[in-house]
Amino acid sequence: MLHWFRSTSFFLLALFSLHVNASNAGEVLNGIDVLELENFKPLKNLRVGLITNPSGVNRSHRSTIDILNEARSLKLVKLFSPEHGIRGNLDQPNISDSLDDKTKLPIISLFGPNKAPLPKHLDDIDALVFDIQDIGTRFFTYISTMKLSMQAASKAGKKFIVLDRINPIGGVIVEGPVNVDREVFVGIHSVPVRHGMTVGELAQLFKHDLKLDLELEIIKLRGWKRSMQFRDTGIKWINPSPIMNGPLTATLYPGVGLHEFSVSVGRGTDLPFEMLGAPYINGRKLEKKLNTYGLKGVSFSAYDFTPTKSVFENEACEGISFKVTDEDSFRPTAFGLALAHATYSLYPRKYDLEKFNILTLHKSTIDAIRTGTSYSKILAMWEKETQAFKKKRKEFLLYD
Repeated sequence: MLHWFRSTSFFLLALFSLHVNASNAGEVLNGIDVLELENFKPLKNLRVGLITNPSGVNRSHRSTIDILNEARSLKLVKLFSPEHGIRGNLDQPNISDSLDDKTKLPIISLFGPNKAPLPKHLDDIDALVFDIQDIGTRFFTYISTMKLSMQAASKAGKKFIVLDRINPIGGVIVEGPVNVDREVFVGIHSVPVRHGMTVGELAQLFKHDLKLDLELEIIKLRGWKRSMQFRDTGIKWINPSPIMNGPLTATLYPGVGLHEFSVSVGRGTDLPFEMLGAPYINGRKLEKKLNTYGLKGVSFSAYDFTPTKSVFENEACEGISFKVTDEDSFRPTAFGLALAHATYSLYPRKYDLEKFNILTLHKSTIDAIRTGTSYSKILAMWEKETQAFKKKRKEFLLYD
């Protein structure tokens, strides 16, 4: 009887194990999930500084801060916060150092007078850990924070560990100009506007390009394929910044976001980045003009709105609203160029191309638009840079 019980128990346990493995098959795990599965081995006996925000959570939505703070095999010493702060709810130009209410750990701001850790901030740690959700766009500043922190870690002789995260707009499509006119916080490196890489892959590229003497380790994703859109991952969306309120916003951002300083992109409305306008624009004219560009995967129509934040705050604006109808064929950065090209052609004395270049950082594009170069020729100019970058990035890609 006992033998039967043991055999049956073993059989049931095997069935249960198969069920668990089957249910986890195809599950996408971010770096923090993998780190937990590895029982924090890469951080064993290390004093750790963590660069994170609310997007730094595991698949069960537990904060990486809490996870590392409770892990017995390491010591979490301090926190570092990027733009929008450690809780991700600040939309202001400067953020001060503070203290974390829950853990009582010091928080060093990397979005104030200092954009990178100072040597004194690294004296009492052995490794910097980066865990923030990027959205695949060059001017989304978290990758700037990562690059500057890598440089600081290299100078201080500290290890740098990236808990990799998916690229929510996919890892196949690469678009936009590559070579920035100058390196600034919203354009920290010459990569395409839509780079198609994870933060772990970018970290490897940064280390190579900067020739950093840095012990870099990437805790890789599991189950992620480059062709995946966010909807394919089974991961729940958490806003990485106050305005980035869903996968659709992230999809539009590499194109519509380029216009942040030149016109209103709907900040202060319920649908940020799903519209574009200004007091001087005639929405019907702009809609008609855009219909000549042969844009795929997006529909648009004339639209009136009044933004309550940012450019043209509390001014009645006219322009267009748009919807992504097919993510696979939609090219957001090319769409962003079409918006600039069409608006400037209609309103050359009012649409400010220099403000469009604050995030584009590509004077050749601005000069081409200003001199009447066709939209298709500008795209072809971009494509030469993009293709060269795609060849370069191959050695840094971690996933199929």
